[in-house]
Amino acid sequence: MSRLDLNSIPVLSGTGYPAPFHEAVDGRTRQALGDAGGLTQFGVNLVELQPGAASSQRHWHSHEDEFVTVISGELVLVTDEGETVMRAGDHAAFPAGRPDGHQLVNRSWGPGVFLVIGSRNKADVVTYADIDMRYEQASNAYLHKDGTPYPKRDA
Repeated sequence: MSRLDLNSIPVLSGTGYPAPFHEAVDGRTRQALGDAGGLTQFGVNLVELQPGAASSQRHWHSHEDEFVTVISGELVLVTDEGETVMRAGDHAAFPAGRPDGHQLVNRSWGPGVFLVIGSRNKADVVTYADIDMRYEQASNAYLHKDGTPYPKRDA
């Protein structure tokens, strides 16, 4: 497959985050472009954030590189180093194994759109910098940092 028709790719919302952590991403939608194109080595998502929404909880990956490009709007990149305003054409890279929690937040009055590209590694563990949570890709489980599992949340 080559050219993708965005109108034929489902728009997804929600998250697997346990309560109350899921609330940060209310107002986030995404289209799984990589999946639609049959990619298996890395994921590509087109993400839209409504005003007040975050891309995720602030996090970093043990085994996955992540790259974002802002397509439209104005978003704030939040990292351990502080906050940086990002606009169309701005990019950010997050190497695997670098413990620098990051997220994008829409603090503007209009929607913000970005493309996120990340490797897919079954050994990946996602650490959430500001909350008592981590995610283990191998078991598809959200855990407290002490290893205790969070209960599954009804969608």
